[in-house]
Amino acid sequence: MQDGYSKIIEIQLPQGRGDAGGMPLRLRVSAVKKIHPTIINLLNLLNFLNIKTRLLSLLLIVSSTFSANLYSQNDSTCSLQISFLTCSPGDELYSTFGHTAIRVRDTAFDIIFNYGTFDFDDPNFLMKFVRGRLPYSLSVEYYTDFRNAYYHEKRGIKEQLLQISCAEKEAIFEALKLNGQEQNRYYKYQFLLDNCTTRAREIIRKNTLAPVVFKNILPENKPTFRNLIHEYLDSGKHYWSKLGIDLLLGSRIDRKVTNEEAMFLPDYLLKGFDSASINGKTLATPASILLEAPSIVPESPIKPEWVFTGILLLLLILSLVKKRITASILSVFDRIFFFILGLLGCLFLFMWFGTDHQDCAANYNLIWALPIHLIATFLSWKRPVVKMYFHFVSIISILLLIAWFFIPQQFNIAIAPILGIIILRSYFISKA
Repeated sequence: MQDGYSKIIEIQLPQGRGDAGGMPLRLRVSAVKKIHPTIINLLNLLNFLNIKTRLLSLLLIVSSTFSANLYSQNDSTCSLQISFLTCSPGDELYSTFGHTAIRVRDTAFDIIFNYGTFDFDDPNFLMKFVRGRLPYSLSVEYYTDFRNAYYHEKRGIKEQLLQISCAEKEAIFEALKLNGQEQNRYYKYQFLLDNCTTRAREIIRKNTLAPVVFKNILPENKPTFRNLIHEYLDSGKHYWSKLGIDLLLGSRIDRKVTNEEAMFLPDYLLKGFDSASINGKTLATPASILLEAPSIVPESPIKPEWVFTGILLLLLILSLVKKRITASILSVFDRIFFFILGLLGCLFLFMWFGTDHQDCAANYNLIWALPIHLIATFLSWKRPVVKMYFHFVSIISILLLIAWFFIPQQFNIAIAPILGIIILRSYFISKA
């Protein structure tokens, strides 16, 4: 016997993460709404007899208390469970920062809602990705498939079970299903402010009856967005990727993060939910391990600052050797080097003004990667105007080194020897 109603929903399950195809999953969702028949009869009788308002109010109070007890019993027997899954970082750059997903399970199903899906088969995938216009989406898959994928990637999974009422769980599940509909599932991804982790957090916050209160998870000296990104890149020893990210991301990520902004990273959201509360009660259980990540120590690659420092020392030696062959080698190097710097400057300008990547704006790396280098490399370096140009370049680079710690953007340490190369070769070109 069942009171209330039930309905069949159909969720399109992808065959794999990032795959647009899939198979339908049919779920029966029951929402039980019970009202004691005796109370209904009494209310009808009171209404019919038009008994005094005071007696009616008293009966409504009793009714509310009885109803609250009913819902309390429903919560204790509620089989619907919603939990946060935090996945450990992977070897690939896209997985360096980990991942967050929402697990929803009942007696009849066990599924994952994943806000980190995008379509590799999009014919304009690369251009949309570069310009920050690749739509991300909410996808649904079986928990077993999700777990198997992370098992094969040798990545761990931790789970935090939400300790909320059955009504709140139903509301969250309904919101996820609504969000998963074709017309609602796509969103404009922003790495720092609107990603798979922040979306998962917000779907919970917006569907609880009381506000979710997060305790502070940051140290007294609050980090910047760049500091938090470096934490993961250094841990994974992605030193060259760190250089690339520092080159492309401008000064906007060098401001101090707020407590909630830090939760754009999965591990920080895990910390946030670990100490969060709702109505004075703990929001989630302590994280339990669903899949143990194997302990793998990444190999230490050669750091870029070592490479560029070695090149700087070699160029210093060659610049001091007054031979024709070294002069020819340096001439070829100079044109290639400054041409590459000019290309980098054009890339920085494009990422700033030609894309939707807000975090690439206000990039102070343009001070040393001047796009005008592209023109200078095709001119005769014997011309006085070109010599004056490179003299100016050497002065600018020296001033940049002096002001290193005062510029409102944290430069990658590998930029220091690159500036040394610019100063060295610009000086010799201007004096040739």
